[in-house]
Amino acid sequence: MTSTRSTSAPEASAREAHEASAHEASAREASAREARDSKPARRVSAHAPPGGSDVPPADPADDARASATSPPRNGLASSAAAALATLALLVLVPYAHPSLWRLRLLTPLPEGEGLVVVPAPAPAASVGETALVVETTEQAELRQPEEVALPAAAAEIVPAAVALEGKPPRPIEDPSGEAMTPFFRALAAVERQAPGSIARISYFGDSIVASDFVTATLRRKLQKRFGDAGHGFMLMANAWPGYFHNDVVRLAGPGWQVSRVVGPYAKDGLYGLGGVSFRSQGAGVFSRFATAETGTFGRAVSRFAVDYLKHPEGGRMEIKIDGETREVIDTRADETASAIATYDVPDGPHALEVWARGPGVRAFGVWMERDTPGVVLDAIGIQGARIRFLDKSDDAHFAEQLRARNPSLTVFQYGMNESEDGELFPLDQVESTMKAVLDQVRAALPGSSCLLVGPMDRADKKGEVYRSRPVIPKLAAIQRRVAGQVGCGYFDTFGAMGGSGSMGIWARRGLGGADLAHPSGAGAEVIGRWLYLALMEAYEGWKASASAARP
Repeated sequence: MTSTRSTSAPEASAREAHEASAHEASAREASAREARDSKPARRVSAHAPPGGSDVPPADPADDARASATSPPRNGLASSAAAALATLALLVLVPYAHPSLWRLRLLTPLPEGEGLVVVPAPAPAASVGETALVVETTEQAELRQPEEVALPAAAAEIVPAAVALEGKPPRPIEDPSGEAMTPFFRALAAVERQAPGSIARISYFGDSIVASDFVTATLRRKLQKRFGDAGHGFMLMANAWPGYFHNDVVRLAGPGWQVSRVVGPYAKDGLYGLGGVSFRSQGAGVFSRFATAETGTFGRAVSRFAVDYLKHPEGGRMEIKIDGETREVIDTRADETASAIATYDVPDGPHALEVWARGPGVRAFGVWMERDTPGVVLDAIGIQGARIRFLDKSDDAHFAEQLRARNPSLTVFQYGMNESEDGELFPLDQVESTMKAVLDQVRAALPGSSCLLVGPMDRADKKGEVYRSRPVIPKLAAIQRRVAGQVGCGYFDTFGAMGGSGSMGIWARRGLGGADLAHPSGAGAEVIGRWLYLALMEAYEGWKASASAARP
């Protein structure tokens, strides 16, 4: 997939550097003048010896006569004045020619425009791999309880109707009236218990989704109502320390090398569905995926699927199920191509292990599903990602991966990292790259629904004052506009939270994270609940309309 990366030089930095230079020059001139003025005057006799030891003292009368006859000093001719004049000229020059409009410091730039558009600098490790040396463990501290008690202080900002699973604070916006229809048809088939019916959701996002925040709540609520059809997609190992999935057991040893859409990049642009390519360094590298041992959800599986790559330097990969070898796959091939190995098992508790028997095994992830009507939700979170980073992947490969999963609904929850960029990455380019990614997904999945989940509010704290970042409502407006253009639904998270100023309130009431960017566990539960309620409200409305339309 051809990247559309570009950035603009920071306007503030350019202006500050120029002003700092002029200020330092003026300060040096002022210091020199002050030093000259403060020195006592010394007149040296023309006949005085070089040592100057017998220089006669200055005559006050001579000084008085010199002062009377010397012309007055003109401050406008000083070096400091010249420096200020030069600075003023530099500020005014861009107004003399239209082509220099971006350099006009006294005129606000159009919204979303950067000072100078230049190619983005290449990252330190632009192409290559990095080693995962930390084992993937259960990380019980990240587990989201099935029932999350909201802080008592949150009751004032979470309406009772929402707390009791009544009406959502914001609806799913769908100007076309058709954006959610494919997904609702899949839900209706599941609700009828149609054989083989699955309502599958592929939910893309940043670090919030990478930790299965929000997605765990939405998955559980949908599976509670419609049935548990499996956990869905997971990466081979933790590509980031905070990567986590609820209601499943995942383990992996060290020895995987990774390339990621957030860097270091794969030279071939092949990252699978989850934005990460894993390659074994040698024999003994393994990953394990198993059904949950506790709780209500994820206790059974009917089918495992291993998503991997055949390529000329491929190695041998052993698949074990419940401790027994099921197959040994030679991933070496003349041509590079994606492949999926599927393994059916009796519905119930099981574990699958992927073992590399040598270097060169390249894999993307595993998904778990069941042969029973219900909902599956893939939580595909990429830490540090912006939605445009999905464009790092090869076009045809990413489309192939999407079609292999065949979701009824794709969801995109981004904006937190875009808010970190502020407007250094111009907002017009945020909009165009977002639309490009969504157009590609829509082309790959023409029979699927799509939904954009808007950004949360984000704040900075100075003293005891919380101030929302002004870019957040701009990002929300962009997402709403793009959703309408490409035919996706939109959920206004920012508005549901309360708009500008809400993150400070959320943080004080236990719903916002300490970084004022992420939700707390309780806040993630609230947002997941809102999404569920908004989807169900729209689904019930769709069913009523469909029923009324029948003859």
